[in-house]
Amino acid sequence: MTNFVEVIKANHEWPSLFEMEALHLKKALNCLEIHHIGSTAIPNLAAKPILDMIPVVDSLLEVDLKASEMERLGYKVMGEHGIAFRRFFQKKGLKASYNIHVYEKGHPEIDRHLKFRDWMRENENDRKAYEELKISLAQKYPNDLLKYCLGKDDFVLEIDKKTGYSGWKIVKALTHREWASLNAFRSSFYKSDPDPFLWTFIHRDHIHFIFYKDLEIIGYAHLHLLSDNKAILRLLTIAERFQNRGHGSFFLKQCEKWLAMQHFNTLHLFASPLALPFFSKAGYEPMSFVDPEAYENIDLSLGKILSKPE
Repeated sequence: MTNFVEVIKANHEWPSLFEMEALHLKKALNCLEIHHIGSTAIPNLAAKPILDMIPVVDSLLEVDLKASEMERLGYKVMGEHGIAFRRFFQKKGLKASYNIHVYEKGHPEIDRHLKFRDWMRENENDRKAYEELKISLAQKYPNDLLKYCLGKDDFVLEIDKKTGYSGWKIVKALTHREWASLNAFRSSFYKSDPDPFLWTFIHRDHIHFIFYKDLEIIGYAHLHLLSDNKAILRLLTIAERFQNRGHGSFFLKQCEKWLAMQHFNTLHLFASPLALPFFSKAGYEPMSFVDPEAYENIDLSLGKILSKPE
């Protein structure tokens, strides 16, 4: 897909294009339901000629097995594309292009997108303000889709707050706000020594997850992926004012689930005496392993065999 940004007047054909494409996607993905989201789903709103759609499925692992069917429909298979527990596909069509965001049933991001769409359909002032912002950003960043999207981030956040959305999301750090939070979490952890893993920010075997709860960044995790279906949890932390509410346990379980879906079978970590009760309660036991980075660590070596996803 091109990085060229074009915002055009609302097209009355977008709803019918959605309906036609939905028929193909329902057959290819065996989805439970499918939703038209994003700006092209909002009447009278200028937008990029790209239809965003959410097919809802029982299993993302089954979606992974249907990649060839999506390719036959002309889609490019993009994997998660930065958002955990999503599958993303793109296609360029004659009258419009398509962004397909596949989620499992019950994922809170489905509700967030639908609440945003419905709010914008019903609130003309916000719709006009959003249109003005999109046109302005398209003029400012005509050849930079990323900056165009990031420029909408604060506005979308404010609308999400207005809708009363409540849920969680795990993403790979992308926005300035996410990177600032990531660095703040790491700075509080590596208080006395220089951060030994700064180089991992641009390494494909290191995953830096940001954990959102109710639109606020409350946690961060650093996962190191090894070549033998093992992974190391380098760091998992929750902001102090959100601790002791179960968020850390939930976040850890989601990291384990994500790794299992990527076919990793063991997660290793080093636990300090203070963190030992937390990880022991989560099922981690003493388990030695060789750290490929030869990072000096005097904490206890723990590990857990990950459950295969259903």
